[in-house]
Amino acid sequence: MTNMKARLAAGETLFGTFLTLGSPLVAESLALAGFDWLLVDLEHGGGDESTLLPQLLGVAAGGVHGLVRVETDARGRTARALDYGVEGVMCPQINSVEQAEAWAAALHYETGRGVALFHRGARFGTDPDAMAHARERVFGIAQIESPEAVEAVEGIAAVDGVDVLFVGPSDLSYSMGKFRQFDDPSFRDAIARVNAAAAAVGKATGIFLTSPDQVPAALADGFRMICLGSDGGFLMQAARAALESVRAAGT
Repeated sequence: MTNMKARLAAGETLFGTFLTLGSPLVAESLALAGFDWLLVDLEHGGGDESTLLPQLLGVAAGGVHGLVRVETDARGRTARALDYGVEGVMCPQINSVEQAEAWAAALHYETGRGVALFHRGARFGTDPDAMAHARERVFGIAQIESPEAVEAVEGIAAVDGVDVLFVGPSDLSYSMGKFRQFDDPSFRDAIARVNAAAAAVGKATGIFLTSPDQVPAALADGFRMICLGSDGGFLMQAARAALESVRAAGT
């Protein structure tokens, strides 16, 4: 399977969802549903680092790209996730060029990633070219979630190791004092600036959506790494829809 970094670089639009329930079985079932990528969310939700590997095994069993959102930009969080074999690491609250540079350095061996070749990410020492080819596969996703990040976004986009700028609309709009006012002109200007910054250096942008109805507008904005909600969201939506349907039929 072509790695996700190469697919994004080639201009593909890839759809995925966040895994917030900490369940390997949910991870595998959603992989089999046909998503392009699944991201284990360690910043929010019910999982922690001990549940990362089981979920990644579930994602791999379904044959899709496995990613993770780490809790913070602390080097150890990213390094351990890479050792488990994730393709991409998302870091929340990247607010400056300096922060982006320090975090992105931990993604790659030659810039700060510690050398340990006995783990899953290096096929337990059986891959003689693990270090040489890691950069071809591993990519970084910086979240743009504050006015400070938007002001620095051109510099963040240019950082080596930052391959995707990812917008959390609720966090960004909240930090701007425009919570979920997604049509507000200042919020729309921020979205345009993020996409322009990425396009200027040949990189991709991503966004978290809560409904398929939001996809056309996101694509028109230029986003190509599209998140469609979360596992917990899908469960709640399906359960509520089923109950509403049977209760309406019984009246």
